[in-house]
Amino acid sequence: MANKKSFEELLTSVVKEGASDLHISVGRHPTLRIDGGLVPLLKEDVLTAQTAQEYVFSMLTEEQKEKLTREREIDLSYDFHEKARFRVNAFFQRGSMGAALRLIPTKIRNFTELSLPPILQEFAVRKQGFLLVVGPTGHGKSTTLAAVIDYINRTRAEHITTIEDPIEYLFSSDHATIDQREVGSDTADFHRALKSMFRQDVDVVMVGEMRDAETMAAAVTAAETGHLVLSTLHTNNAAQTIDRIIDTFPPTQQNQIRAQLSSTLIGVVSQRLIPRINGGLVPAVEVMIANAAVRNLIRENKIHELDLVIETSSDQGMISLNRSLVDLIRRGEIAMENAVLYSLNPGELQSLLKG
Repeated sequence: MANKKSFEELLTSVVKEGASDLHISVGRHPTLRIDGGLVPLLKEDVLTAQTAQEYVFSMLTEEQKEKLTREREIDLSYDFHEKARFRVNAFFQRGSMGAALRLIPTKIRNFTELSLPPILQEFAVRKQGFLLVVGPTGHGKSTTLAAVIDYINRTRAEHITTIEDPIEYLFSSDHATIDQREVGSDTADFHRALKSMFRQDVDVVMVGEMRDAETMAAAVTAAETGHLVLSTLHTNNAAQTIDRIIDTFPPTQQNQIRAQLSSTLIGVVSQRLIPRINGGLVPAVEVMIANAAVRNLIRENKIHELDLVIETSSDQGMISLNRSLVDLIRRGEIAMENAVLYSLNPGELQSLLKG
């Protein structure tokens, strides 16, 4: 009981300190991630194997304990006395249990509150097509998609289904009807849930993550057949995202998926969360809109030319990552050194700042 109480005090600290994550690792103090950096809680004891296991097991059902012991890792969501909700990955390392907990805010913030470009709202009003939000782990992809879903929920009487592993943000139906399905408990896998949605009268589907060719193929087909499909990938930019999707398929299928993508894609949003000078995090965002030029380049397998189209199409609402970073620097939001760290082309960034 003592360890359960101390663990609950740690979870309270995550919320109180404005942290995004809590790390439980044997041989280390419990550690928070605040504004992108790790902060060990030095007033807390260094975690022993027994304490770490008790912390982890306090979040799990008996079935989940068995699965963790058997498979050596597990994803789940955890509600903390209705005070907070966490996405949890529990795992073994060097024979002992550990866990990473990501705080999921209870309030879903809108595009303005998240400092996202207005083009996101234009994507959200679309009735059909494929929208991808990409970027590294922990850089706000799920939060951006939640804002899109929330906007649709508040403005359209449609049927929305989310397929997640695990469920993160909890939505309350407003104008829309929302069903949230968790892989493992509500459905066997992403692919099967996507196949089932064709019989569920769904208008909008959000796929938490596209992990394999089967899921990607089903998502693209859904976008072809009159659905708005939203999903994420762990890729760095729009061009890499298109390459990743196509390369997931065997060579004999790549021309087909390339043609399907060129006709269904409506946009790719790539984002990074950068530490603000005055504290907190702010997104730097690359936006590629699937206009005629982009569709042609995808169809003709000239993916390497997409960056140039993005750079030269700002009048259509496209944004390059470097231009987003430059804008944040000039507004006094982020430091130059952080912009360089997150830029994919620091040389070009320096040139844009001099221009």
